[in-house]
Amino acid sequence: MNLYSFIFKKGDTRLQKNKSEKYNKILNSAGAVFAEFGFYKATISQIAAQAGVADGTLYLYFKNKDDILYQFISFKTNVVFEKMHAAVKKGRNAEEKLRHLIRCHLEEFQNDKNMAVIFQSEVRYLRDIESQIKDISKMYLDLLSEIIEQGQIEGSMRQDLFVGLVKRFILGAVEGVISTWVSADGRYDLVSMADPLVDLYLTGVRG
Repeated sequence: MNLYSFIFKKGDTRLQKNKSEKYNKILNSAGAVFAEFGFYKATISQIAAQAGVADGTLYLYFKNKDDILYQFISFKTNVVFEKMHAAVKKGRNAEEKLRHLIRCHLEEFQNDKNMAVIFQSEVRYLRDIESQIKDISKMYLDLLSEIIEQGQIEGSMRQDLFVGLVKRFILGAVEGVISTWVSADGRYDLVSMADPLVDLYLTGVRG
């Protein structure tokens, strides 16, 4: 490699890093604005001001406000699912995997309240990203399916229950807990609900 190539490559790496940092800053700023004002009322100017950049800078990275939301959801989903998969792998059996998954799910949303507000209060009402949300739900449900099927094989989970019903019950319960926490403005520890949720599923409500 000659000196020119080395300098170019080094400069390109710095450029990519700066671009990535600014991109992430804009996304996080958009999350704060969407969470505070709602997607429809939020403006490009508000997002730019929150990020500390000119309005025109946003168009170097995004087509429009819809594209910002789409990429925000994609970025956050990738980050969260990577952590979920890592958490599940730590489990030695199905029950531990389920506890790790739900605890990680609640922990990530508690650590990023703006993301929690957007996912629980905004995206479900936006038809333009309906297919994107369905894809995310499918990824989560597929992960639950693997855990439930393992539990049925291990004998720790009932074999006479339909996996499809069980996994939707779990997802609905987790989303309900997060939604309640968002409505309460995050005034209590969301992660503390993880084990009671799993216990409720594993033991039921029968006395």
